[in-house]
Amino acid sequence: MKINLYISLFLQYFLVLFMDIKEFSTYAKHTWCPGCGNFAIELAAKQAFVELINEGKIKKENIVILSGIGCHAKISDYINNANSFYSLHGRVPAPATGIKLANPELVVVGFAGDGDAYGEGLEHLIFAAKRNTDITMIIHNNRLYALTTGQFAPTSPANFPSRSTPKGAPEDPLNPIELMLASGATFVARGFSGNIQHLKFLIKEAVMHKGFAIIDVLQPCITLFNSYDFYRERVYDLQEEGHDTSDFEAAMKKAREWNYTDGESKKIPIGIFYKVEKPCFEERVLRGKKLCELEEPKIKEVLQGHV
Repeated sequence: MKINLYISLFLQYFLVLFMDIKEFSTYAKHTWCPGCGNFAIELAAKQAFVELINEGKIKKENIVILSGIGCHAKISDYINNANSFYSLHGRVPAPATGIKLANPELVVVGFAGDGDAYGEGLEHLIFAAKRNTDITMIIHNNRLYALTTGQFAPTSPANFPSRSTPKGAPEDPLNPIELMLASGATFVARGFSGNIQHLKFLIKEAVMHKGFAIIDVLQPCITLFNSYDFYRERVYDLQEEGHDTSDFEAAMKKAREWNYTDGESKKIPIGIFYKVEKPCFEERVLRGKKLCELEEPKIKEVLQGHV
């Protein structure tokens, strides 16, 4: 009887001490297509948050998630019990930067689509990387505008037939890994929604990184551009190959192994390309101050001081 009592007490203590992924569950109905890669990103993110909370590395109440416009954006409805913010199309890095400046203790994670981040709001992404803003960006890269039923996007392969380019896209795709490295990002990674455990690992690493972190997630749109088999046959793990994440030139070389052009027989590296520590934007701007703890200025006095 005593043993059962001890087991019961231990289980109660365990449940109180450790958070369960169900605490992030929501009443909102999922409207993603069955088989959509977004489900994998949602699950990996929830698992990463729960593990980081249970490891004592972050607090649940400090998590802030943001999303843009597109299929990906519904993730703000599907991750419950976290502070969330819907932004404008392509503008996720802007409010994310403001939130982090207002309270540097917050864990700010932005979700964006490939058209959202690499097209509509590319300038915001580049400057967030340049500034080394201490936020994490997770890009749902299905390589087309899915919510509007299949127009070609910045990372669509050349000659990609879509509703907006029925004879094929007359452009080469953008390589976001190469671009983010060139823009000064201090953590650059690529994941694949077909490997949830690996994606969870990347999200945990990105969230704990001090500085701007971005994960480009190859996330097939099963309805309009089902590329699961293409990726499964080609992806390989950079960390298993012994890649040096501190070597910028090696990271750039790996980034150029695959330029988002389909039809190639080349392998596709996933994992962490580059990781380095540098002073982040908030440290340089705030210099130890916490804006959220300062007395709110009176707008009249502020304006009078500038007249």
